[in-house]
Amino acid sequence: MLKFKILVFLVISIFFNSCSKEVSKKSIIKEKSLEAQVQAAYNEGMKALEDGDVLFAAKKFNEAEILFPQASSAPQSALMAAYSYYVQDYYGDAIAELKRFIKVYPFHKDLGYVYYLLAICYYEQIVDEKKDLQSIVNAKENFDIIIKKYPNTEYAIDAEFKIDLIDDILAAKEMYLGRYYFDKKKWIPAINRFREIIDNYDTTIYAEEALHRLVEVHYTIGLVDEAEKYAQLLGYNYQSSKWYENSYSLFDKTYEKRKKERFKTYKKGGGLLKKFKTLLE
Repeated sequence: MLKFKILVFLVISIFFNSCSKEVSKKSIIKEKSLEAQVQAAYNEGMKALEDGDVLFAAKKFNEAEILFPQASSAPQSALMAAYSYYVQDYYGDAIAELKRFIKVYPFHKDLGYVYYLLAICYYEQIVDEKKDLQSIVNAKENFDIIIKKYPNTEYAIDAEFKIDLIDDILAAKEMYLGRYYFDKKKWIPAINRFREIIDNYDTTIYAEEALHRLVEVHYTIGLVDEAEKYAQLLGYNYQSSKWYENSYSLFDKTYEKRKKERFKTYKKGGGLLKKFKTLLE
């Protein structure tokens, strides 16, 4: 009886060992087959992208990711799907893919590039600062993420440059609205728009004009002390600008007339040429 039990145990052991090897062998074959399918789908995607068929390319890249989501190549496939949409200006689809990438692969090594491409997708949709405000805001938000989280990358350098351009666009919008309100004699909204430029976009090309407009508005409505305050600020920072001269002329109505008279006298007397000649005598 004991011998029989031992024999049964040996038979069962051999059977399970044989089955285990067979399952293992089948598993390896299946895994290799799956990897081959993934590679085939990825290669089809690359060829379609090179041929300009971006929709089919994106489909094949998505297929490669779905077939084997645990594979190390899955994030690359997802990113290539987003890039396929981007190169053909399908920005909405590219943005959707990139946002999904951030959720699915939040710790991926190329996340800096993902945020950069996402920001660029928004940035390239900006056509008119008066209409595309949401794209402007979204682009700046993602460029800010790059600068804060990935400051030592090449993407951060371009992000800073793009933010400067975006600030110019936003300041232009504020200036457009400020001028509109000024022409309509809506003084408070006009002041608020010009102040927005001074407070948040003081490094843009519109800062000088915004200061002058604040001088102009306050002077027009009789708040001379406030007008003088902004005029002093304008003079301190931009004394040689045309906007400073425009502001100065508000307080001195004869400024333009005396300026022209000085120029005529200077021209008639020979100006610098005459002074130079006296040095040689």
